[in-house]
Amino acid sequence: MSSLHVDKALNNNVIIAQHPEHGEVVVIGKGIGFNRKTSDNIPLMAVEKMFILKNQQEQEQYKQLLPQVDEALIEIINEVITYIAERTDVPLNEHIHIALTDHISFALKRKEQGIVIQNPFLYETREIYPEEYRMGEYAVRLIKEKLGVDLGMDEIGFIALHIYSAMTNQNISQVREHSQLITDLVSLVSKQLDYSFETESLDYSRLLTHLRFALERVRRGDKVEELHKLDSLLKLEYPEMYSLAWKLTKVMEKRLNLPVYPAEVGYLTIHLQRLYQRKEEEKK
Repeated sequence: MSSLHVDKALNNNVIIAQHPEHGEVVVIGKGIGFNRKTSDNIPLMAVEKMFILKNQQEQEQYKQLLPQVDEALIEIINEVITYIAERTDVPLNEHIHIALTDHISFALKRKEQGIVIQNPFLYETREIYPEEYRMGEYAVRLIKEKLGVDLGMDEIGFIALHIYSAMTNQNISQVREHSQLITDLVSLVSKQLDYSFETESLDYSRLLTHLRFALERVRRGDKVEELHKLDSLLKLEYPEMYSLAWKLTKVMEKRLNLPVYPAEVGYLTIHLQRLYQRKEEEKK
């Protein structure tokens, strides 16, 4: 069988079908359920522009979610996920269909009720995940065009984290924890240096980027090349920044429950020293 065998059309954009390899699947695609009858066959070649939920748990969750969501929104989210899929080299975790549908549906209900939730990670998200943020902008723009509802910048940030979660196969709660950790590390640096960062500044952007890649290295367990003599020199020349860098890595270890290679302290010291020098220059 080189085609999908339709079991049931759930709505114009979603069907339950039999797949030759995966058995029962939920298939999502624009207009795929329109005028479909049980026993209709859909060539697998046509599935390129559709999404298949293969995981049984994901299928059940999606089926439960569907009756609570406006069909126009299902179509919009399908467009958004197609847009994301065309712009990334990695396969998206199929949970994005449930996560994004559930999140955006709830965001629209909150908007209708006049409930505003501020995004504490907005600036960090925009700097750390620029591609995902741009995709989030597309989603919010499309919702405004099609439904006449502007979800605003805060939602762009939330949607971007869901996109990053799907692209990296990380649970959204883990992505949020990392964002919170980066925010807390920046606050610690700001407090220790007595320096208030301009969120639009290059210094702020560089610090966020450095911390993001440091956390990614720790999460993956990547070994960082030791600085050896340079590490000793940094400790001697910049004791305050070295101490702060050490403190930051200890916070990372505790929060991530993962070891941080000592070399990270040296690399972070160099970065912090540059910030410190900038702060001193601004005083003059």
